[in-house]
Amino acid sequence: MNGDWQPLPRRALRLFVLRGALLAIPVGFAALVVAAVAEAPAPAWLGVAGAVAGAAFGCWRGERAWRYTAWRLDAAGFALRRGHLWRSETRVPQSRVQHLDLQRGPLQRRFGLSTLVIHTAGTRHSAVGVGGLDAEDAERLRDILARQVDDDDDDDGHDGRAA
Repeated sequence: MNGDWQPLPRRALRLFVLRGALLAIPVGFAALVVAAVAEAPAPAWLGVAGAVAGAAFGCWRGERAWRYTAWRLDAAGFALRRGHLWRSETRVPQSRVQHLDLQRGPLQRRFGLSTLVIHTAGTRHSAVGVGGLDAEDAERLRDILARQVDDDDDDDGHDGRAA
C-alpha cells in the first residue's frame, strides 16, 4: 500500500448519517419526558421538535464523522485518524497485531462495507475498529496485516519443532 491517508468510501456516508440520525430517538423521548413532567400544554409537539432537532444534529454529526475519518497502511503498521477539532490518531504497529476480524452487519452488506477490527497485544479490550471501509479494502487490509503477523512469527528464530 502507498502509505497515503485513505478516506472512507462515499457510500459509507449514508451509514454514518443514519447512525447519527438515530440520535433523534433518545433526544425526542427526553424532550417528551421533560414536557410531560413540566406539564407543558403540548408535550407531543416538544417531543416531535426534540426528535427533529436530534435528527438534524445527528445527521450533521454523522457527516462530519465520515468526512474526518481516514486510514493509512505503511511499512510500520496501520494508522487511523478521526475528528477535526479534537483529532485522534491511533497507530497500531504491525508487531502488536494479534488477530483480525471482519464484521458486516446487514446495512454494511447492503452498501458493500465492512468493519475491520484489529486486536492488539495488551489487555483483553485492546482493539481498534474501523467501520465504513469498502469491503474489498477491509479484506485486503486484513490479509496484508495477517501476512505481516505470520511473517513476524516465522522470523522469531523458531522453526516450529520442539527443542
